[in-house]
Amino acid sequence: MRPAHIGKRNGVELHRRLRSLPWKDVTARRYDREIGHGRRETRVTRALTVTDLGLDFPHVAQALRILRHRTDRTTGTVSRQTVYAITDLSSHQASPQRLGQLARSQWTIENRLHFVRDTTFAEDASKIRTGHGPENMSTLRNLAINALRAAGHRNIAAGIRHFSHEPFTRPLDLLGIV
Repeated sequence: MRPAHIGKRNGVELHRRLRSLPWKDVTARRYDREIGHGRRETRVTRALTVTDLGLDFPHVAQALRILRHRTDRTTGTVSRQTVYAITDLSSHQASPQRLGQLARSQWTIENRLHFVRDTTFAEDASKIRTGHGPENMSTLRNLAINALRAAGHRNIAAGIRHFSHEPFTRPLDLLGIV
């Protein structure tokens, strides 16, 4: 599944069309249940071939709907969320199980990269907004994250603190610049 850029107006219309698809008739589905992180979660992934359903979106082959039911094991609070997605992968290329795995892997990217950039580097609060500045800073942040992970640091914030204690030698050692 490759994310596609959808304008706000087009995104609203696409979401409306995805919601209106005949999801109750779908037999291609996958149930996943997990217990962890203090909650019990069930995900139901339904996949629907949409090539002849007039979805009118370039290259779309399947649509999927993921229903997430979460129960907090401490408080008993139940939450439900519905997520819609589209893909250019046909049903022969990706089953509901595979599509569910692909959708879930997006959270790995979010947690391992975007969350770190937002919390550790305060990227969202950056005042750098002109020219190539934002792209350059993003590249430098990614370099730092990848170098720290390659050196075995799982906690990026702790790795930054470690290297900041000797700012004129440790970062150069990390990058192999002596």
